[in-house]
Amino acid sequence: MLNYDYVIIGAGISGCCVASELAKHTDSILLIDKNADVASGASGAAGAFLSPLLGKENPFKDLIAKSLKYSTTYYQTNFPTYINNCGTTRIPQNEVDEEKFKSYIPFMDFEYEKEEQGYFFKIGSVVDSFHMCKAMIDSCQDSVDTRYNYSVTKLEYTNKLWLLNKEIEAKNIIFTTGSDVSLLDEFYLKIRSVWGQRIDISTSSSFLHNYHKACSISQSKMIEEDKYLVSIGATHHRDVDGIKDIDTNTQELLTKANDIKSLKDVYVLNHYVGARACSVDYFPIVGDIIDSKQTLKQFPYLVNGTNVETKRFSRFKSAYVLTGVGGRGFVLAPYLAHQLVNNIIKKEELDQNIKIDRLFQREVKRIK
Repeated sequence: MLNYDYVIIGAGISGCCVASELAKHTDSILLIDKNADVASGASGAAGAFLSPLLGKENPFKDLIAKSLKYSTTYYQTNFPTYINNCGTTRIPQNEVDEEKFKSYIPFMDFEYEKEEQGYFFKIGSVVDSFHMCKAMIDSCQDSVDTRYNYSVTKLEYTNKLWLLNKEIEAKNIIFTTGSDVSLLDEFYLKIRSVWGQRIDISTSSSFLHNYHKACSISQSKMIEEDKYLVSIGATHHRDVDGIKDIDTNTQELLTKANDIKSLKDVYVLNHYVGARACSVDYFPIVGDIIDSKQTLKQFPYLVNGTNVETKRFSRFKSAYVLTGVGGRGFVLAPYLAHQLVNNIIKKEELDQNIKIDRLFQREVKRIK
């Protein structure tokens, strides 16, 4: 029987960030994934563009701004090889969008300059998604064991330990499984899969920084004389049917990219696709997991809208989740992992907007 203080299920960007944060406090960590390596799902398919969220003041914009500042510094300090902080030009899609951009100017959280047909933000970056996740785990390999191609088919809690497939014991378990929350089996954990895609192309066109309009285009990287590597990414398909035709989706991305910058002598090198995990209210989902059956048994009148302090809810012992990061996973994950680990280790309170409690309170009132 293998024994660990922490088992993390899911080795995308969220799981890798949690492992990296936990490694500061313990050397008894196991990271599990059903795929053959880190970032083999949605995280590996991500364009991993980091840029501000524009708009008037609101809690979600504030969360993105905090996360962008934290995560950019985190990547630059710890893994500078895999982040390119070249800046991003955000381009309005039409005249109406341009007027919105202008109305947001008093609420900008980051430095910007009016440039070309848009607004240039120095903080804009792009991350090498797979190699960033790989570097995170390599950097803490003395504290983190890994087990890939491993699916958890049986999970139970007994004698104050989590037992996985009757062969791995854990004092604590953390779910970073993205859009797949089937292991949790809780009615209130509603996740919408929004499909994202990325293509890597070679082109004779050269760009000094990133661009974003209906899709994102990366700064070009020379691979040989008059030939450059460029990544194009977008998160925009609401259902699995939207991502079945790779050729159609690739052409769609190229059309959107050409609306930003002219792409010449294009050759598609790679195509990636993955399901981004989005919550019903767009905020991420973080914290210890509510046991809905026990909570409703104790407080059946919750279904009538009666208010009960969330601290009185029953929760699964030593079980936590970090998911729902949507298309901004590489912006949110380092910041959220830091918050979650501080909550687990230091008992620091989580922001109410990201806690799992809000989803339970919302969905329990829908029970008929």
